Amino acid sequence: MEQYIFSIPYAAAWGAMVALLLLACQFLRPRTKLNLPPGPEPWPVIGNLNLIGSLPHRSIHELSKKYGEIMHLKYGSKNVVIGSSVEMAKVFLKTMDLNFACRPKTAAGKYTSYNYSDITWSPYGPYWRQARKLCVVELFSAKRVDSYEYIRREEMKWLLKAVQKSSGEEIVLKDLLSTLSLNVISRMVLGRKILDDLETGSLMVSRKEFKKMLDEWFLLNGVLNIGDWIPWMGFMDLQGYVKRLKVLSKKFDRFLEHVLNEHDMRRMEKGENFVVADMVDLLLEISRDPTLDVKLERNGVKGFTLVIFLMSNC
Repeated sequence: MEQYIFSIPYAAAWGAMVALLLLACQFLRPRTKLNLPPGPEPWPVIGNLNLIGSLPHRSIHELSKKYGEIMHLKYGSKNVVIGSSVEMAKVFLKTMDLNFACRPKTAAGKYTSYNYSDITWSPYGPYWRQARKLCVVELFSAKRVDSYEYIRREEMKWLLKAVQKSSGEEIVLKDLLSTLSLNVISRMVLGRKILDDLETGSLMVSRKEFKKMLDEWFLLNGVLNIGDWIPWMGFMDLQGYVKRLKVLSKKFDRFLEHVLNEHDMRRMEKGENFVVADMVDLLLEISRDPTLDVKLERNGVKGFTLVIFLMSNC
């Protein structure tokens, strides 16, 4: 008991020492003098995060009135340059697009895109260029999109029948349109009506649980995680977002692995008669191509599948 009591001050002392060392590394390291645009003076540690309210776009708009069409803010320990005019948008997106092609690495990108392996989070380079080519030439080519026309026709007929069946009753059109979109995309990407399979439990997750997973994915990809902007505090996970991201990534990985295994099994059963039927089939086929500049790993296939499926249902 005495040993336990006397160990507490030592633990507190060690904790304080580690915190001081981290602060020293943060503030005493050599800094390169940058020619930055005008902006408000940052606070220690948090930078200018105190100036960003619950509606960030409005906060930034108010700041731009004072500091001009291009300004500098400090988000924690990260420098952020903001353009707030059409002219500045052209500079960022056209004139200097290669300089700003990469997205900053965040916990959301790491855990929801298989370590930045999909096209939305992967850094600009050979892998990203190959991913873009796959999207343009293979996944979303005019020929490929036209081949799914029968799916769109069948699901549109389903929508009209559902509306007709509810004639004289109050209906929530938003729910019907959401179901229509989900059915079309899931048949194009996964080769199946996901809502029907969720009802039967054949995808290892219930419909209610899957909806929670979707809501959690969109929420965690939009939150401001302190560890992303103040990296030396990241290990503490003060808001608990990283823990939630890890749990969510495991759930989606279990779901996607089941989907890929089913497609692999169907390919083996069909043998030489196998025909690509959906985007997962196509991605798995591409991943086996030895001539790719950068090999598309299985996690990359899952990353592509997840982002195509989710972003098409925004």
